[in-house]
Amino acid sequence: MLSGVDDPDFAAWIAGHERRTARVAEFGFHSVMATPLRARGITLGVAVFTRSGGSPPFEPDDLILAEELAGRAAVGVDNARRYTRERTNALTLQRSLLPRDLPKQAAVEVAYRYLPAGTGAGVGGDWFDVVPLSGTRVALVVGDVVGHGIHASATMGRLRTAVRTLADVDLPPDELLTHLDDLVAHLATDLEDIHPDEPYLVSGEIGATCLYAVYDPVSRVCTFASAGHVPPVVLLPDGTARVVELTPGPLLGVGGLPFECTELELPEGSLLAFCTDGLVEARERDVGLGLDRLCEVLAGPVTSLEATCDTILRALLPASPYDDVALLLARTRALHADQVAAWSLPSDPAVVADARAQVTRQLTAWGLEEAAFVTELVVSELVTNAIRYGAVPIGLRLIRDRTLICEVSDASNTAPHLRRARTYDEGGRGLHMVAQLTQSWGTRQGPMGKTIWAEQPLPAG
Repeated sequence: MLSGVDDPDFAAWIAGHERRTARVAEFGFHSVMATPLRARGITLGVAVFTRSGGSPPFEPDDLILAEELAGRAAVGVDNARRYTRERTNALTLQRSLLPRDLPKQAAVEVAYRYLPAGTGAGVGGDWFDVVPLSGTRVALVVGDVVGHGIHASATMGRLRTAVRTLADVDLPPDELLTHLDDLVAHLATDLEDIHPDEPYLVSGEIGATCLYAVYDPVSRVCTFASAGHVPPVVLLPDGTARVVELTPGPLLGVGGLPFECTELELPEGSLLAFCTDGLVEARERDVGLGLDRLCEVLAGPVTSLEATCDTILRALLPASPYDDVALLLARTRALHADQVAAWSLPSDPAVVADARAQVTRQLTAWGLEEAAFVTELVVSELVTNAIRYGAVPIGLRLIRDRTLICEVSDASNTAPHLRRARTYDEGGRGLHMVAQLTQSWGTRQGPMGKTIWAEQPLPAG
């Protein structure tokens, strides 16, 4: 649209707005040109050009140029608007999939930070988690999905859910990563079938790193397995900080290569630092230098875990990080001898009564006499099953922590299954009774057999 000072429409447009009238009078505008900002069929606004003083009025050729400029500007504005919306959606999705409040557990004290990238790379697929396991153990997880955007965030959510599901089965770290590797390969195949014309979604772009660790506060042993992830750093109570030497496995989704476990005995009060590569790697610094710098910061003055998180981020990150950053700190605790009681049992049915008696004496020493009746029933059932269906050696263990945990282990890998006994069955009701009397129960496999555990709340007071 072209208009001059003598145009009635132009005069009416000026007179209809007090501030507009003042600006025209102040600058002496005599010619105006307006063109819509349109992109992908949507009008985003209007571009207005004016001339004043002794400059000539706009000509029709000027309008053609203005429309070209407005078209290019509209595309740029629309791209920025769409990118902002996509980044906001991806960030909202990722934050909704990350843990908000970590579960309560006694094995470690934890603190964490997550920072999205501050550049145009887009939201990535970094994640972390803390998963309570049986026997007061805890799983510490950190991972990073290759790529950025909403697809990386969605893949991260699926992997985090899979890790929690596999952790609930109590798989060893190396076996868990093997199953997770299969899942990533299946995800890549599914996306190839669904999006054959979108190369950024093919298998080459669907990969991830993951570090999975299990800490046992009874033995104070932490078991690690890595799928191409940045190794953790440990700060010992004597102030020594070092990188944990792991046997690195391939990235998730590669397939065909094994994952290996690394065990590390940690003194009580050790501090483990898990992170993604966005914290320790930068354009001017490789991962090795970044890990060395992380060790230096951890070895500094001792503060709270929350303050340590902030100190690490200030020391290692620029004002605008190039990549997403996930940081998880865990200070180890230990269960002492007055919280754990263990017995080795022979494979003899006559020992069941003695096992019940020893458990009762131990509960009395702990001041938990009210739990004796239920615990005796649980011990009687689990020990009898181990003697009848398991193999030596047979072990019985009680753990007193936030709850009372009873564990019976044997050398057989055959796991029991809960079933409903029929009316005339002579057996099959034992595990059903254990499930009804306790808060939770389950089975976990070990290098030398299995462990059946049952957990019940501590008596009031």
